[in-house]
Amino acid sequence: MKFLRRQFLQLAAGAAVLPAVSTIAKAQAWPTRPIRLIIGYTPGGSADLTARLMGQWLSERLGQQVIIENRPGASTNIAAQAVVNSPPDGYTLLFYGASTVVNTSIFHNLPFNVLRDIAPVSGLVAFPMVLVANPSVPAKTVAELIAHAGANPRKVTMASFGTGTASHLAGELFKMMAGIDMVHVPYRGGAPMVTDLIGGQVQVGFDVMVTSLPHVRTGALRALGVAGGNRFDMLPDVPSIAETLPGYEARTWAGVGVPNGTPSEIIARLNREINAGLANPTIKARLAEVGTIPMIFTAAEFGAYIAAESEKWAKVVRFAAIKPE
Repeated sequence: MKFLRRQFLQLAAGAAVLPAVSTIAKAQAWPTRPIRLIIGYTPGGSADLTARLMGQWLSERLGQQVIIENRPGASTNIAAQAVVNSPPDGYTLLFYGASTVVNTSIFHNLPFNVLRDIAPVSGLVAFPMVLVANPSVPAKTVAELIAHAGANPRKVTMASFGTGTASHLAGELFKMMAGIDMVHVPYRGGAPMVTDLIGGQVQVGFDVMVTSLPHVRTGALRALGVAGGNRFDMLPDVPSIAETLPGYEARTWAGVGVPNGTPSEIIARLNREINAGLANPTIKARLAEVGTIPMIFTAAEFGAYIAAESEKWAKVVRFAAIKPE
């Protein structure tokens, strides 16, 4: 009886190990079929171009096609939910960034929580932002804009890509730190916002550098300040907003995540290959062309960065009482 019991326990222990061994074996063999990289933006923009550039790099490094799948809508929540609902096997990746993370503070009835349900893999890029104004605005510097808006409360219009976007949050943080009140005018994307800024329908707005830079150079828009902690090479003569408002910094960014529960070996492999791409001279040059800055993190560092960003912007959401459109 003792012998039979011992045999049974040995067999049971071996059976318990089998699933773990199977998972490890699958992770080591990964990938054996095409991979989807889901992005919550329409084709053609800087986010889409970045995703396609990295997708091509990963296809070459992993030996399997990486398919870019655009699923815009609901402030990137549609794309995020598609990945959250996918098997955690490394074959579905999420291209996500500031807006997706901020959604956890704005949308309170989502059936998922991206901070809980998506495992950070790697940073990709930061998109530098700039505060621009129509030339008719009687302010040529950040300090002059603050003085003008302070003397004319709720008479200065502040455009954004849309409610809850990085552009909107950058503006609300500016208002909060400057102690001024400007009227928020949300658009459905950066292109229509810039069109109305140039036309004078709105007065100021926060835009990604690459979109507004050509208009700043022609004089159609005036750059008042860059939103990073330091000046940018693209606009060396334009001060940072932080030179007037110490501590101010706002930028949008993008990275890659996977469904929570994805094997750590797969996450480590993806992180290693993505970071190799971000360090590649050809990739770096292409990213610079679309106005982005590489963000090289370990998976743990990227997770810490996301947590800090979430906490920072949650305070702005509460201050501005931002609600879904």
